[in-house]
Amino acid sequence: MAFPSAPSALWSVSLLTVLFAAAVHSNIVYDDDPLQPVTQDETVSVGGTVTLTCRVAESDNSSLQWSNTAQQTLYFGEKRALRDNRIQLHRSTSTELSITIAAVQLSDEGEYTCSIFTMPVRTARATVTVLGVPGKPQISGFENAVPEGGKVTLTCTSTGSKPPAVLHWYLGDLQLEGRPNVVEPDPHDPTYNVSSELTLEVSRSDDNALITCIVDHPSLTSGEKKSEQTLRVLYSPSVLIVPESDLPREGEKFHLECLGNGNPEPASYMWEKKDGELPPLAKADGAFLRFEMLNKSDNGVYLCNADNGIGNSLGEYTLLVQDATDKIADPTAMSTSSGVDHAVIGGVVAVIVFILLCLLIVLGRYLIRHKGTYLTHEAKGSDDAPDADTAIINAEGGHSGAEDKKEYFI
Repeated sequence: MAFPSAPSALWSVSLLTVLFAAAVHSNIVYDDDPLQPVTQDETVSVGGTVTLTCRVAESDNSSLQWSNTAQQTLYFGEKRALRDNRIQLHRSTSTELSITIAAVQLSDEGEYTCSIFTMPVRTARATVTVLGVPGKPQISGFENAVPEGGKVTLTCTSTGSKPPAVLHWYLGDLQLEGRPNVVEPDPHDPTYNVSSELTLEVSRSDDNALITCIVDHPSLTSGEKKSEQTLRVLYSPSVLIVPESDLPREGEKFHLECLGNGNPEPASYMWEKKDGELPPLAKADGAFLRFEMLNKSDNGVYLCNADNGIGNSLGEYTLLVQDATDKIADPTAMSTSSGVDHAVIGGVVAVIVFILLCLLIVLGRYLIRHKGTYLTHEAKGSDDAPDADTAIINAEGGHSGAEDKKEYFI
């Protein structure tokens, strides 16, 4: 066999490939051989990067080589053999040869071979598994709102997974049980299309509920893929009548409001008075019943019937008109006023008691200071005088002999 005289790396690689093929068919197995190359299997997702490493325990200066699934040489030592820019040299030493494959495709899956060109040639294989990344799931089957008590069937589909993905259903945080996943091979590439169905009987509590379909697959390491669908449920209204005031008074204006909670909102309201007709001064105005001037004759039970096309519901309210003069004081104000009055009365009583004590003390001191004696000039024998003049003469004449009388006043 003749070769060109000029050295050529390509011819050398081709020759080595031929020798390698012959050595492979010899089926020689080397146990505990320090020159036997060692590799490991790798798994990578489509679009990712995989590193293939081949090592030997000892070096005899023989070169290592990586070949692809078609037995095409990729690298022989540091020399590139296949012109594919996705494949790059990662590390090359006397005991190791590592290469990387970027932007991995499904066609890159298979068995790669590492060889060392000793005599005989020694080989090791590494299987590269390429995961097909599933697409974002799509939910179908829900177009219009569903009446309360009806059923809705949703279908979740995800394409491009390899191996087949697994789909899960959730209502809020609650996991639901759907039908088993249906797996179909894709007609264009070695991936799978997966679908799952979920059937629900809906109630009014499911209105605006969030249904989620989540894809579970080993290629989704950085996060999950999911789709969401909001349910819309049609249901009849529930009615509540709300008064303008809790204390409707005679002679005042007043109204009642009919609140109908339904989907859709009620379109019509009908007011009536139980066991009688509406009062003359009461006017129905849609969701409102207005009283221009309350009267005791307005007392009674009022009914509101709300209809939204899906169904209707009845609410009632008992009206009891209060007298115009009846006033119920605010308990807070009463307690506050009572507290103020007690404080004022207590203060006044204390002042009066203090003043009385002061007066008693002053009067006592006054009486003690003026305690003493005084004289009375009564003539002896004046009682025996026949008249006043004689008594005076007797008194003047007997003044010197008068006896002092002492009188004590306590």
